[in-house]
Amino acid sequence: MIAAHLPVLVVLLPLFGGLLAALSRHNEAAFWIALVASIATLAAAAALAGQVMAGGPISYRIGGWDPALGIEYRIDAVSAPILLLVAAMGVAAIVYARRSVTVEIIPERVAWYYTMMLICLAGLLGMAASGDAFNIFVFLEISSLSTYTLIALGRDRRALLAAYQYLIVGTIGATFYVIGVGLLYLSTGTLNFGLIVERLPEITSPRALIAAEAFIVVGIALKLALFPLHAWLPNAYAYAPSSATALLASTATKVAVYLLARYLFAVFGIQRSVGPISVADALMALSLLAMFAASLAAIFQNDIKRLLAFSSVAQIGYITLGLAIANEAGVTGAFLHIMNHALMKGAAFMAIGAILISAGSSKLDELAGIGRTMPVAAGALTVAGLALIGVPGTSGFVSKWYLVLGAIEAGRLWLAILIVASSVLAVLYVGRILEVIWFREPAKRSLEAQAVPLSLLAPTLVLAALTIWFGLDAGFPVELASSAAKALLGVSKGALP
Repeated sequence: MIAAHLPVLVVLLPLFGGLLAALSRHNEAAFWIALVASIATLAAAAALAGQVMAGGPISYRIGGWDPALGIEYRIDAVSAPILLLVAAMGVAAIVYARRSVTVEIIPERVAWYYTMMLICLAGLLGMAASGDAFNIFVFLEISSLSTYTLIALGRDRRALLAAYQYLIVGTIGATFYVIGVGLLYLSTGTLNFGLIVERLPEITSPRALIAAEAFIVVGIALKLALFPLHAWLPNAYAYAPSSATALLASTATKVAVYLLARYLFAVFGIQRSVGPISVADALMALSLLAMFAASLAAIFQNDIKRLLAFSSVAQIGYITLGLAIANEAGVTGAFLHIMNHALMKGAAFMAIGAILISAGSSKLDELAGIGRTMPVAAGALTVAGLALIGVPGTSGFVSKWYLVLGAIEAGRLWLAILIVASSVLAVLYVGRILEVIWFREPAKRSLEAQAVPLSLLAPTLVLAALTIWFGLDAGFPVELASSAAKALLGVSKGALP
């Protein structure tokens, strides 16, 4: 009986968990409520992924209404990996938060912090599960509002400005998205993705759809921080509490990329031309700019959290590049990098968060020699950094390998060369970190750093270990990513010509 309602339970569990955490008004109780809710959500997401892999897509009609009239939740090979990823990173972030919030959050706000984490998870999971374009907007706003709060709850006053900047940009993005959805509804008469795809061939004038595509793509691009619409991200990641940064870097932009892939492949058509240039070519150009420009910016950062934030913009470029290549290897590489980047960047932000809490700084020049006094946290940061470069034996290598294969199969050897060349820039900014933390004499803060609590190290090490594990044995993530790629490429033939 419960198994039949898993598509809606995966959203309701964190949503009602957030309500209970808010009502508890007790920090310890709120933590345990958040942990139980997130673990139950992960179990539901894992069960859904298993059902999809075994039996194909799952359709769940809210209230039993027909999709033409009501809201449909649809879990398929594209959304199932995203649900699993978001739920898993939610558990890791909440476990990590138990100790980090005691330093980074005012005690009176801790219960509310857990509430916002759970509501954020509910919004992100709802976006991945929903098959209704407007319902996605509702969940987009739920996740966004909770995200602004998560960032602003930090003790650093700069977090308030970062949250406000994100609020302005996020509001613009949401407005663009909902305008696009309105135009899509005017053209097709429905908000259900499946019905939209069915009715596309009946449309004689594509002008409204072109306008809808422009609004929706720009709105989502703001949410996923696609270059050059990324200005909100560095401050948001740098000044948010460590657990919030780890959660957002691992999930929020990944769900936005998922939405972009849904629209570009299933609705509008990734290869369709708008004027003299195709959508795929435009996305490829922006992706390459992100890979190089953001990596160059990362090289000159002194704060490690800001450095990793600019690195995230560059890594998003790799993901969208895989979508732009638009063949099976390229899209597989994109979805692999969604999963792998979540692990490596989650590990990186958790590691630097542990260092920040113990040493009191995330400034690179103040953390000289920290690897000698905090070898475990520094080791996890090192593993994550090597994965960002794409060193063989890490998960980052696997996803970049598929991107290179996709570029070669598309007959674009120059693109494969650029993918490798951009990784050289990652060598430079990761190399700066490793040189400072391992090979310099310990600075004062490094010598005075306190021992890192196990509750901070445990989730960090798990993510770092998975980064290596999926670099050595990539069978499971490749299977998930390949299934998602085949599903997207299979439905893209129905897109508007």
